Amino acid sequence: MNIRSLTRSDGAVVGAAVLLFIASFLAFFKADDCTENCTVSSWEPALFPLLPTVTLAALVAAALLVAGRVLPGDRKVAGLGLDQWGTALAVFVGWAALWSVFATIAPDPEDQDLNRGIDLGAGAWLTLIGGLLMAAFAVLGNTVGALRAPLLPAPSPQAPNPYGPGPQAGGYGYPGAQPGQPGQPMQGQPQGGYGYPGGPQPGQPGQPMQGQPMQGQPHQPYGGGQPAQQQAAPVGGGAPADPNFQPFWFAVPVARPLYGEDGSPAPVAELAPGTWYLAVEQRGQALVAQTQDGRRGVLQDTSGIQRG
Repeated sequence: MNIRSLTRSDGAVVGAAVLLFIASFLAFFKADDCTENCTVSSWEPALFPLLPTVTLAALVAAALLVAGRVLPGDRKVAGLGLDQWGTALAVFVGWAALWSVFATIAPDPEDQDLNRGIDLGAGAWLTLIGGLLMAAFAVLGNTVGALRAPLLPAPSPQAPNPYGPGPQAGGYGYPGAQPGQPGQPMQGQPQGGYGYPGGPQPGQPGQPMQGQPMQGQPHQPYGGGQPAQQQAAPVGGGAPADPNFQPFWFAVPVARPLYGEDGSPAPVAELAPGTWYLAVEQRGQALVAQTQDGRRGVLQDTSGIQRG
């Protein structure tokens, strides 16, 4: 379950469902000249069709939209995804809320003015507003870029230490190592070397002379030495890294695998749509991406990604 897959439109739909639930307890109809039972809410038997067609249907639509986002895999019912069912039901809620304001509490087929003095209350207007908002956000959430943005911001990855790794624990001058302990050099005492007490002297058995190779070290002829470092071949992306690349945030339109930087065919993670990831390096058409938990890998398919 990935809660960071929720978008802004999903949050707006959930808010509209909560608004409709609150409106169901308010007065849908109110009578002007009465002394008791002057209001009628959606929970009254007289307005029973309003409760399942608007209030309960709105809660189910919001639950389907959220489940379609956060649950893994592509779950379908009767050939349609959960988010598609939720969108259709949200449109139905807006349609039912629109026509609810034209309802009357008492049927009056003979125009006897039986609903005289009965007006719409605050619950009716909130039902209309909540239903129309739910339908609008559910439909526009798949087309408007601002509504497709993640509801929760992605956590910022920890920046690497520009000075490299710190000193190892237990070294001289750090906790865990005290001067004078066996195996620790005293302050100002040089390590054993030529010309220092305790160091190897030239000509001693088992010590190499100056210019003589160490034991087990292959002898290199003059001028035939190998370079200290060799340029490593690029891995994972199949192309060298772009030196002018600037890191940026991006999101994928559909779920895509993230392969290891060592070129292994097995994916190390899966990028989910609606979540922002950090691109830290570019290798040809591929990107080296970093997930929220710090895992890195190569995204080979970069078509249709959304830059942040």
